[in-house]
Amino acid sequence: MKKYLIALMMVLLPVSVQAATGSVHLDAIEVDLENNASLQRGMGTFVDRCMGCHSADYQRFERAANDLDIPNELVEEYLLMGGQKIGEQMKIAMDKGDAANWFGNPPPDLSLEARLRGPEWIYTYLRSFYKDESRPWGVNNVVFKDVGMPNVLEDLQGLQVNHCTAQESAHGASGEIDPLTNTRMSSCLTVEKAGSQSVEEFDRTVYDLTNFLVYMGEPYRLESERLGTKVLIFLFIFFLFAFALKKEYWKDVH
Repeated sequence: MKKYLIALMMVLLPVSVQAATGSVHLDAIEVDLENNASLQRGMGTFVDRCMGCHSADYQRFERAANDLDIPNELVEEYLLMGGQKIGEQMKIAMDKGDAANWFGNPPPDLSLEARLRGPEWIYTYLRSFYKDESRPWGVNNVVFKDVGMPNVLEDLQGLQVNHCTAQESAHGASGEIDPLTNTRMSSCLTVEKAGSQSVEEFDRTVYDLTNFLVYMGEPYRLESERLGTKVLIFLFIFFLFAFALKKEYWKDVH
């Protein structure tokens, strides 16, 4: 009986996760794990912007470099810090106890974040910070209300303000970009103080970062898909031989 209950919980878990985020509009995104240029930019953003607080304990620098066609010497020159070795896991030096004091809870490991949240959630979340002086870090987030994380991409995106109610923010679509004001039409969030990137440039930066997080959650995904195709081709050919053998065998029986 216990096994059946566990199986039922595993089946219902994705439904519960979807229900938890179902009240918030998530922007569509199509990741491309064959776009090495995007993944390389995303890895650079992850190391530069995220690894100050977040680790990726299930990923190694060298594995990512090999998968994304980044020369090891470039990784060692630009992405390794504080005596790290290229064969090591993507760990950080921050103590979890200190992190708990600073943020309320230790920042989570991001190795499997894309598998837990989904790329749409991450892509929307990273673009949905807005000014909120009542919060410790001066910002809040439409997707994750009262989040304890600062907006580490604020200098790129700029400082946004939220001029909608909570319900309007949750269901408001991002809309298209207004070419005159360089802001998103039909959106509850508008840029009060411009950052160093335009809206399109920042969307691409977040897309690349999300793309890399998806890769990091399933580094064997493309290899598995290629292997799966070969297995299906083999099974199809094997079926033809097996069917011909069956006909030849039963011909004498009948």
